[in-house]
Amino acid sequence: MKKIKERWEIEKNWQLVHLLLGGVALLLSGYLLAKGILSSFSETNTILLIFLTFIISYGILNITLKLFKKLATKWQVTFRWELIAIFLVFAITGSTSAKISGPIIEMLNLKELISNSFLFWTIRILIIFPIYQVLLVLVGWIFGQFKFFWAFEKKMLSRMGFKKYFSE
Repeated sequence: MKKIKERWEIEKNWQLVHLLLGGVALLLSGYLLAKGILSSFSETNTILLIFLTFIISYGILNITLKLFKKLATKWQVTFRWELIAIFLVFAITGSTSAKISGPIIEMLNLKELISNSFLFWTIRILIIFPIYQVLLVLVGWIFGQFKFFWAFEKKMLSRMGFKKYFSE
């Protein structure tokens, strides 16, 4: 446990929650991908599903750790465990905003009104975008990363031409 705390620069026990949530998210992602892959071939074999889940999770872990190395300097985080929190915020926000947009699309009856697939997805993305912006800061705040995500939002919106609304 001491080596894990040193590696991720964890000073307080509550920060271990980020590692636990990251591990759960990693295994869940591996499981969902393995289940999707196996369901397209044949019946799902439990042992094969477990094996493939661990193989995929291991691959995702390696990719994520390589990303951590590159992004740690770019994002200028104080502690390594904050990278896990930031990745979790992006994952939760993206999934939630996409999930929320479905009922909004149904409520506005856009699926029936718009037959053009390109137009439908353009409107759906335009609906998802403001939801994503608000959720990103809100979920970032819940994970203790408000400062990072507020700066991230301002930078992203400034690049999109909204710089005049953010005076420093």
